Amino acid sequence: MSDHQLPAVPNFPELEQKWLTKWNKEGVFKSYLTKNQSSQKRFSFIDGPITANNPMGVHHGWGRTYKDLWQKFHNLLGYKLRFQNGFDCQGLWVEVEVEKELKIRNKKDIENLVPGDRFASIDRFVTLCKERVIKFSGVQTQQSQRLGYFMDWDHSYFTMDPENNYMIWQFLSVCHHKKWLYKGHESVPWCPRCETAISQHEMLTEDYKEMVHDSIYLELPLVGRKNEYLLVWTTTPWTIPANIAVAVNEKLEYALVEGTTGDCYWVAKDSVHSVFGKDTPKTIKTVLGKELVGLRYAGAFDQLEAVAQVAHDNPQTFHTVIATDELIMPISTTEGTGLVHTAVSAGTEDFKLGKKYALPMIPIIADNADYLTHLGELSGKNAKKHPEIIFDYLKEREAKHGENWIFSILPYKHRYPACWRCKTELVWKIADEWYIAMDRPDETDKKKRTFRQQMIDVANSITWMPSFGLERELDWLNNMHDWLISKKNRYWGLALPIYECPHCHTFEVVSSEQDLEKRAVSGFDRFKGHTPHKPWIDEVKIACSSCKKPISRIDDVGNPWLDAGIVPYSTLSYRHDKTYWSEWFPADFITESFPGQFKNWFYAMIAMSTALERTAPFKRVLGYATLMDEKGKPMHKSSGNMIEFNEAADKIGVDVMRWIYVTQDPKKNALFGYHKAGETQRAFHLPLWNILKFYHTYAQLDQWKQDDQVTYSLLDTWLLSYWAVTLEKVYRSLSQFKPDMASLALQDFVTTWSNWYIRLSRQRVWTNSNDQADKHALYTTLHTVLSDFCVALSPFLPFYSEELNSYITHTFESVHLKNWPEMSKQWRNTQLNSDMELVKTLAELGHSVRKEQGIKVRQALAGITYSLPSDHAFALPKNEVEYKRLLGAELNIKHITFQYDTATTGASAQLDTTMTPELEQEGKIRDIIREIQQKRKEMGCELTEWVKVILPDGFKPNAEAIAHRVLAKNISFHASDAVEVKRIT
Repeated sequence: MSDHQLPAVPNFPELEQKWLTKWNKEGVFKSYLTKNQSSQKRFSFIDGPITANNPMGVHHGWGRTYKDLWQKFHNLLGYKLRFQNGFDCQGLWVEVEVEKELKIRNKKDIENLVPGDRFASIDRFVTLCKERVIKFSGVQTQQSQRLGYFMDWDHSYFTMDPENNYMIWQFLSVCHHKKWLYKGHESVPWCPRCETAISQHEMLTEDYKEMVHDSIYLELPLVGRKNEYLLVWTTTPWTIPANIAVAVNEKLEYALVEGTTGDCYWVAKDSVHSVFGKDTPKTIKTVLGKELVGLRYAGAFDQLEAVAQVAHDNPQTFHTVIATDELIMPISTTEGTGLVHTAVSAGTEDFKLGKKYALPMIPIIADNADYLTHLGELSGKNAKKHPEIIFDYLKEREAKHGENWIFSILPYKHRYPACWRCKTELVWKIADEWYIAMDRPDETDKKKRTFRQQMIDVANSITWMPSFGLERELDWLNNMHDWLISKKNRYWGLALPIYECPHCHTFEVVSSEQDLEKRAVSGFDRFKGHTPHKPWIDEVKIACSSCKKPISRIDDVGNPWLDAGIVPYSTLSYRHDKTYWSEWFPADFITESFPGQFKNWFYAMIAMSTALERTAPFKRVLGYATLMDEKGKPMHKSSGNMIEFNEAADKIGVDVMRWIYVTQDPKKNALFGYHKAGETQRAFHLPLWNILKFYHTYAQLDQWKQDDQVTYSLLDTWLLSYWAVTLEKVYRSLSQFKPDMASLALQDFVTTWSNWYIRLSRQRVWTNSNDQADKHALYTTLHTVLSDFCVALSPFLPFYSEELNSYITHTFESVHLKNWPEMSKQWRNTQLNSDMELVKTLAELGHSVRKEQGIKVRQALAGITYSLPSDHAFALPKNEVEYKRLLGAELNIKHITFQYDTATTGASAQLDTTMTPELEQEGKIRDIIREIQQKRKEMGCELTEWVKVILPDGFKPNAEAIAHRVLAKNISFHASDAVEVKRIT
């Protein structure tokens, strides 16, 4: 193959498509998947399922590259693997997208898709969700294959599959048996658009947005005290109608201050300045917060029916000042007034504090955040869409009745949570939800540990990478609330197998499809043949075990993290083949992005495995950070900086993307963009390509053939040694799950290979040398290292490694079907490696001195003397002559001298710049040869093409040497200084 068949720069997208086609045609994928089918060694990997809801972005490529990397590595090592990809299918993320496609926005619209037929409407909606999952699982499969991700794509698992759902039923049945499952009546974060609770797990940091809301300083008149008010501050004015109490810190000092109107206000002493600013009020008196506890006050909404009823039923606790619990609701004086508006039904901390003091509640909003009936003119209006109605109401009270309620209304910028899927601002409302208790003792456990304690023990048994992952997981486990597992008003999800009796208020948990059929009293015939989803599962009624009356399944679906958390059991046939399960459980390794997953997928797997087997579902987890744009900003569609996977793959190629990912320190955020891609190519892909071109071109020109009779030069021996050490480092780093250390070891090797070995070997090839034995050693060395390098590179860059390999092997043998290279230990010579590092250092010093003196390398010099400290002596002094020869060749210097001095602390160099006519002529010859070669290149001459050359008269004595080097068939001379090069026609 001639040089022009190897382009100067490879077209990565084109060569990747070429190999995808060839792998399919040659059956490489199947051979790869079954390569170690009979092996006794197993590497068990569990894939965290990608959400099959949209095409992939480049951020998905990071994790999927990691997943592919270690499976390919272990396949090279001879391990048997399962290669099972997963798709996350159920939940809000899919529902929201289907709703967008249907142009509907609420529960009522979903249940009326087929007008007047709720059952058929839900069936249609669920079917559309399932179809979307199937569509995008296909898209993502194609994209993953485009990434070079080798998996058993025909046997991917889907969390919507019956087996996955029924396995969760078994888990919930176990939780019920341990008395951990319960129904709670609490104030929960709520999405008014999706009309469902948002669990603590789903409140991701990235979904807290910087927002500006109108806050209010509200005056609450004290009962029995004229012109005396409690001054409270809230950033959620929509919750004011739900106010039950005002919380104070018993140990804080509170001041009664007189305002400019003569009214007096209670505020924390340390908050007076921040509230009143320059208008410093007169302080009437100061007391500790405990002296305010028990005071009664009036509210602006007391006359509304719902509020008045609660006031009537709870005269001792309604609108009172209470002492806060610092562990529940800590009170700060840096913002607000030090007195906290407490709406028990509309806030998590408020609810907990209310529960402690047995305070009543005023439910105020419906599932869509509309104010409920019995709230007067507020009823039917939306609390979040129209927050101004609270201010309007207060202003109207002031105008019509001469009351004082508004001290001030001010815009306030703060971080406020939004729904993780639809991005609607959240509210808090009272709801009946199902929970798994974290702190109830497990009576089946010998130590009577709680679920939380057992999970902490399991988490501690796992190897976390980075190590701070354990700390982060334990922090979550130590502080998380009970696990909210239900989703109201949703359709496409796990049908929670909970059957609640409306008559005797007991509840049942069905453990399996067989259990359901056994206990069914009606509807099973209509359900049979369907997956356990709405609406079909809800046709089945069972008999209450207490009162024997027919009861229905609760309407809720499950938290989607149940779906993903159960996969170490559902995908390994836990229910049907425990032997198979035990062969592959626990997983040796998993990897996902850390942000969010420590309280989602990692947590869910630990929870479900703890309940089922009290053991870890995986031995090791590698967490990685977040992919950002090149300016360090998170990628989002709304910001316009997100890059779709297909776009990047078609523009730069996936192997450039993959190298960006694998060279990144996993615990640090990675920058991604096309400028970064260009830098990555120049740092690794192109130098490696140039090495291949050098080998391929000159081995062909010199008609090199392999044989076993090789006498290696010192330079060859060093490269083989350096590669042996590098290969060992790559193996060790991959075995320790350190992708950046492994890939950067390869990159450092390529840099040195190119900048040192190849540069010093250019005088050994083609017309530059007649030493056939040395050429044979050179090409043998390059072939050996390139062959092994391609195999070691293949887990990182599946396409590029195959492309390089194809130029090295005579017949097609996929690099992915080979075994990990076993470089002979005979080549590893750490002393030689150390010596060569010193030679390279001395070469750099020599170049630096030449540059300082303005002498180009093309000009030969008589000598250079190095002054070296005694600890710079070579480990292998027998090689000193060859080291000097290499230095001389690199620096274009005739004589190299080393002087060792114990008093010297650093290396220095002194050039001998004495210029003889011979040296001057040698420099001119180099310049002439360089000029001719450049003209050949500009003319587009092949390396084997002969040319005519006309030179200045002064080069007649050197004509033969020049002609040999530049392939000049005849050389003529003229009196001019010009150099002419012409093609032979």
